[in-house]
Amino acid sequence: MNTVMKALVFAVGLFVLGQAGQVEAQKIGVVDMLRALNETEDGRKAKSRLKTLTEKRQKSLDKQQKDLLALKESIEKQKDVLTREVLAKKAEEYQRTALQLQSTMMDFQRELAAKEEELTDPILNRMKTILRRIGQAEGYAMIVDRNAAGVVFVPSSYDLTDVLIQRYNAGDGKGKGKAKAKGKGKAKAKKK
Repeated sequence: MNTVMKALVFAVGLFVLGQAGQVEAQKIGVVDMLRALNETEDGRKAKSRLKTLTEKRQKSLDKQQKDLLALKESIEKQKDVLTREVLAKKAEEYQRTALQLQSTMMDFQRELAAKEEELTDPILNRMKTILRRIGQAEGYAMIVDRNAAGVVFVPSSYDLTDVLIQRYNAGDGKGKGKAKAKGKGKAKAKKK
C-alpha cells in the first residue's frame, strides 16, 4: 500500500474514532493478517510449497549464472589471442546470455508472485469471512489489518489475531469454499 493510501486510511480511522468518541464508544479490532497467514496450517503449507518452488527455480538460475560467469572468464582469458571479430562475437554471445538470464529472473519473479497469490488468496478470503463473522457477532465497528493500515500501537486486548488463527485452524469459514468446490465437481461430472 503506498504512502498516500496509508495516510488516507489513517485519516479515515482518526475521523471514525473522533466520531465514535462523540456519539458512543465503538469497538475496534486489529488483526495481523501476515502473522495469521504464517501461523495457520494452510498458510504454513502454502509457504512450504512456495519455498520448494523457489529452491527449484533458484537452482536453475544459479546454474545459468555460473555458466555466464564461466563464459565471461573464458572471454577474459582469451581476449589477447582472439581476433577482434571472434572477440566481438563472444562479447555479443555474453550480452545475449546475460539478457536471457535477466529475462528468466524476471519471469521467475512474476511466476512466484502469481503462485503466491494463487496459494494465499483462498486463505485470506476465508480469514476475511471469519473476521466478518467475528465483527458482526461481537459488535465491532471496524477491524483493521495492523500491517496495511499503518497501525503503530494497539493494546493486546484489541488484537484478534490469535482468535482468527484458532478459528481458522478449527475449520471456521470452510462452508462456502467446500460448497463451491462440490458444485464445480458436479458440473464436471455432468459434462462427461
